[in-house]
Amino acid sequence: MEGIEKVCQFLEEAQTYYLATVDGDQPRVRPFGTVLIFDGKLYIQTGKVKDVSRQLAANPKAEICAFKDGRWLRVAGELINDDNYDAKVAMLEKMPELKAMYSADDDNMQMLFFRNATATFSSFTEAPECVQF
Repeated sequence: MEGIEKVCQFLEEAQTYYLATVDGDQPRVRPFGTVLIFDGKLYIQTGKVKDVSRQLAANPKAEICAFKDGRWLRVAGELINDDNYDAKVAMLEKMPELKAMYSADDDNMQMLFFRNATATFSSFTEAPECVQF
C-alpha cells in the first residue's frame, strides 16, 4: 500500500480526526471526518462560509491528528483550495450524508488537498513511520 493510501485508510478507520489551523496568533482545533484520495491527492472538505475556510485562506499551513487502536497519525502540510467539480462529486459519492448540507454545484462546498505533507504514524511501542506526499 502506498503511503498516501495508508494515511487515507487510517483516517477512514479512525472516522474522526482533528484539524488544527491558526486564527491570527490563536490555534484552533475542530473535529472532521471527510477524507478522499482523488487524482493522487489527499483531500478533505469543508464549507467556504466557515471560519476554518477563512483561516486556511490566510495561512494554508495546517495539521490533522487522528487516534485509533493505540496508534496516532499526524499529517502536517499546506491545505490548498481546489474547486474541481469532479473532486466535489467524488466526495459526495463517498460520503452521501454530506448531500444534506452541500452540493457540487453550490459556491459553499470547499475541497482542500494536502501539499508538501508529512504524515507521521506513532505509538508508544513502535518507532515513528513517516510518509511524505
